[in-house]
Amino acid sequence: MTTTAARPVTPDLRAGLGQVILATLASTVGFWAWMVIAPLQNIYATEMGLDQGQISIMLATPILVGALGRVVVGALTDRFGGRKMFTGVLLTAVPAVLLVALAGTIKSYPLLVAAGFILGVAGTIFAVGIPFSSPWFPATRRGLATGIFGMGMIGTAVSAFVTPRLVGAIGYLPTHLLLAAVMVAMAALVWFTMKESPAWSSSSQPLIPKVKGALKLAVTWEMAFLYAIVFGGFVAFSTYLPKYLTTIYPDQVDPVGAGTRTALFAAAAVIARPIGGVLADRFGPKVISLISLAGIVAAAYVVGQQPPEGVLTGVTFLLMAAAMGLGMGAVFAWIGPSTPPDKVGAVSGVVAAAGGLGGFFPPLVMGATYSEETNSYALGLWLLVLVGAAALVVAGMLRDARAPR
Repeated sequence: MTTTAARPVTPDLRAGLGQVILATLASTVGFWAWMVIAPLQNIYATEMGLDQGQISIMLATPILVGALGRVVVGALTDRFGGRKMFTGVLLTAVPAVLLVALAGTIKSYPLLVAAGFILGVAGTIFAVGIPFSSPWFPATRRGLATGIFGMGMIGTAVSAFVTPRLVGAIGYLPTHLLLAAVMVAMAALVWFTMKESPAWSSSSQPLIPKVKGALKLAVTWEMAFLYAIVFGGFVAFSTYLPKYLTTIYPDQVDPVGAGTRTALFAAAAVIARPIGGVLADRFGPKVISLISLAGIVAAAYVVGQQPPEGVLTGVTFLLMAAAMGLGMGAVFAWIGPSTPPDKVGAVSGVVAAAGGLGGFFPPLVMGATYSEETNSYALGLWLLVLVGAAALVVAGMLRDARAPR
């Protein structure tokens, strides 16, 4: 009697696209909440009498907490899954939005900074989506999966474009109450309709050993450095661009126009991100990362020359955003085939945290290096050029990685 070896069961991933799109929508709402302070910074600065340093701290605080929290949230997603973690992150951030509303209403800067600290929880939502989305697609298409999910950062554009207009249309407090309601509704939608991939399995490894294990992998540190440039630069400019434009071009750009330009900047990066993932699947993440970094360096150099406001500055910022988007897609396409499956969430969390930290420091640097005499942020932009050039060298030395076909 002969026996036939059982064939491995192929998991049914046909629902993958719909589930990843749902995760993307949840991320969009989370990013909107995470960035809700930045579009109204001029209101806070005027009504609270804030200086450059106070504005920088106000903008950077949610970024810092969102960055560091991603390490924990990414590892927890490996254990509890995306459905529970998406719901938990969204609901936990609702009180922070309400505190921001209170702080702005009573014009309290300390309360606004404290609310921004809690608001950072919303920024951890990115670390949920990568380990949730990846198992829904085969290995050869995970660059596409993470690229689609990464489009959730369009929430920064939504925040920049919609928030000031809502404040003008319905008022400051109602705008924040509406956002809180949207967050609760999205959390309910996730809880009742999201499901984990059949290819996903819960990791029972304790949190601290899991994070330590991720930190021992070379790929974690390599991707963290690159992501700190591409995503950190995106977060920094998405946060600080309204302040930059209204300071450098006060006669040409008003706060609403600056919000529109920031929304376009974010949209360009969002569109480029899945393209970067697809190109990385096809040509390898290394070459796409190199193209991305070269584009960032070139665009930062042009912006550093502080050209007159007009088509050149607009196009340059859009090209910079597109280069950052390509790099974001490529870096996370690099993680999948280079990381043990049970550590993808932990590594993604650390890398995502590095990206957030990359967005934390530039606003502080821009505020500290601003020259009132020349009305210039040139020094801060030159630092971006130098760091981007260093990243180019590092990326060129790394081994490429592609998923097996």
